[in-house]
Amino acid sequence: MKRVIVFVYGLICYAVFLGTFLYLAGFLGNVFPVGSMDSPATESLWQALLVDTLLVGVFALQHSIMARPKFKKWWTRFVPEPMERSTYVMFSSLALILLFWQWRPVGGVVWDVQDPVGRVIFHGLLGVGFLIVLVTTFLINHFDLFGLRQVWGYLRGQPYTALTFTKPGPYKVIRHPMYVGWITAFWATPTMTIAHLVFAVGMTAYILFAIWFEERDLVEFHGEAYVEYRKTVPMLVPLPCGVESKSGSQAGGSMPSAEAAS
Repeated sequence: MKRVIVFVYGLICYAVFLGTFLYLAGFLGNVFPVGSMDSPATESLWQALLVDTLLVGVFALQHSIMARPKFKKWWTRFVPEPMERSTYVMFSSLALILLFWQWRPVGGVVWDVQDPVGRVIFHGLLGVGFLIVLVTTFLINHFDLFGLRQVWGYLRGQPYTALTFTKPGPYKVIRHPMYVGWITAFWATPTMTIAHLVFAVGMTAYILFAIWFEERDLVEFHGEAYVEYRKTVPMLVPLPCGVESKSGSQAGGSMPSAEAAS
């Protein structure tokens, strides 16, 4: 019965994530007439900016702290290990739901593309960003990343085995294609309001900050293999064909699934 409960819990956490992921796309794309990223301002500029900054900070802290190995080691003293990843996914989803609920539109326009073709291009880039994120999760094992592999294995009485080095598509040319997808989604908007800019800047800064911690953990986990991968493959921007990295080797080679380890 315990195994069934853990498995159902994992399914619930995944369902909450899936709904949150889809809502985020609509939130950033201003699909909803009320409660979207760039809805009309409802309160003072500085109060709204303070709340929005705190909401981004809450998500960043939760997402980073709960991903660290030391926290996981402490956390699994209270949460069964097969449930750890699902619980992380649930808390990440709840942090985003809090952001959706309490987000304060600010108004004010940084840029506004009125040309219909230009707007279609920006909305297309938003979709491409989310598509990159989704595709890369499957490249590095979608079901492990969101805790389903762990609870399924526990249901079947199978011990968990960590993911190994792989060579999925874009990971051969950049180390963090998933983050490229997120950054694209954050910035791809035909109308950039001040609130949207705060969100985009805050989330981009968090990603760049999180990569440092994430790669430090990956070096500890994978050792020299990840050190060599980091030397030969750029972080976010692909090197032009034939251009050598600082280590003198061309970009490419095997890679560990970075995002899956965090």
